[in-house]
Amino acid sequence: MARCRIVSLSLRTRHDMNATGVALALFIGMLLPLQALINASLGRQTFGPVFASLASFMVGTGVLLAWWLLTRPVFVPAALAKVPWWAWMGGVIGALFVASATLLVPRLGAASLICLVVAGQLVGSVVLDHYGVLHARQPVDALRIVGLLLVVAGAVLVVKPWQASGG
Repeated sequence: MARCRIVSLSLRTRHDMNATGVALALFIGMLLPLQALINASLGRQTFGPVFASLASFMVGTGVLLAWWLLTRPVFVPAALAKVPWWAWMGGVIGALFVASATLLVPRLGAASLICLVVAGQLVGSVVLDHYGVLHARQPVDALRIVGLLLVVAGAVLVVKPWQASGG
């Protein structure tokens, strides 16, 4: 009987964590277009989109440094020497995303930008999952392809590439 309660509690906790994770992912997703709009506005008011992206990363670096220090991390400098070169590319990709979003959101609009980014993320994710790049392989199947096509179709409907911009 006690074992059933433990399993039930374990499943409920996992479900709650999944629900919390889904809610957090949706919330963060809702903030991304706002981030692009804020950065574009900062760029217009200051020295352009690259400066605004740099400022965004500087503020973000401060927030992450404070968070990291507050969690009392164990820091072993020698561990950095073991990290492969490509593990540092996440920062390059992040900078490219933030700068590009800052530059493109005034031209495309927040909805079009995010739809195109999400479609690109999904295409890339399906390919990376299928080949098991940096994680366990998750082969593509028919349902994933249908889901991918639905997201791409949704992005096309939001972007409306057949219409002149501004319409």
